[in-house]
Amino acid sequence: MTGRTTPYHVHPDDPGDRDPYDPYADPARRSARWRPAAKAAAVVLPVCLIGWLGWQAVANSNRDVSSHASAPRTPSFAEGDRVDGADGDGGSPAASAQDPAGAASAPASPSPPAPASPSGGPKPLAGRTVLLDPGHNGGNAGHATEINRKVDIGNSRKECDTTGTETNAGYPEAEFTLDVVHRARQILQDRGAAVVLTQDGDRPWGPCIDERARIGNEAKADAAVSVHADGAPSSGNGFHVIMPARVVAGPADTSAIVDPSHRLGVLLRDAFKSGTGEPYSSYIGQQGLDTRSDLGGLNLSKVPKVFIECGNMRNSGDAQRMSDPQWRQRAAQALADALTSYLTG
Repeated sequence: MTGRTTPYHVHPDDPGDRDPYDPYADPARRSARWRPAAKAAAVVLPVCLIGWLGWQAVANSNRDVSSHASAPRTPSFAEGDRVDGADGDGGSPAASAQDPAGAASAPASPSPPAPASPSGGPKPLAGRTVLLDPGHNGGNAGHATEINRKVDIGNSRKECDTTGTETNAGYPEAEFTLDVVHRARQILQDRGAAVVLTQDGDRPWGPCIDERARIGNEAKADAAVSVHADGAPSSGNGFHVIMPARVVAGPADTSAIVDPSHRLGVLLRDAFKSGTGEPYSSYIGQQGLDTRSDLGGLNLSKVPKVFIECGNMRNSGDAQRMSDPQWRQRAAQALADALTSYLTG
């Protein structure tokens, strides 16, 4: 500045040390110098403060939304609800409302798989017992004294057994029934059933009709079928299923098995006709069904049981079919299918 020879230094804390050439050395003038800035600050600072507070509110709001969106949700279950689909008896929920973490980390215990069949499928008859009774015995003819002995069947006495019949070509009933039963046994075992036979061609004769019933009773079979072939006049043809009548006499009491045996009989009748094409009997019964009270194998049974006469061996058409192994396989399949329907229905 013109005419200034000595540097002037102002100490900020010494208002008495002033530069005489400073136009704002006077306190009043110096105060006036800062007044516009102060007014500007008074306007700007509140605006900035408000803006900053607004920004913080928006930022915090965004953080809250983000936090809630990413956190695992705690399910809310009404009382008694289940999350695993298990039934109410012993089904354990995957998690309770008190343990939400378990809902995400603890899956329901899987049910044990059904036992597999040889083909890899389930075994619907696992745990079931079936009695198959192949009628007669090829050795009976050589034991006339034994099979002619009479046994108590409740409402009468009858011979222990008979020799059975045969086709005109000499194919015996005992051989036919054992073959069909063997085929049916294999199918039923493949489905998981325990199969009990009254005889397996390993006895010299018999068993008697009362013992045949007792074998099924002692096995506590879920169902029983006695397989036969008829020896009626050659003019008659077709098959029929025999069901037990209500008999309460002596050791016989079929009261408990009449109804379930009837259901089994109808299923067997339908399956056999469909599976083999064999017509209903033309000479006995109604629509392939008959009810009898004179058969010891039924009277003495304590488990649901029926007989099937698969055809008339004295009729040429029936005899031809029953002598065919492929037809016998279809007969066995129908027998097994009927028992499966009965036991799983």
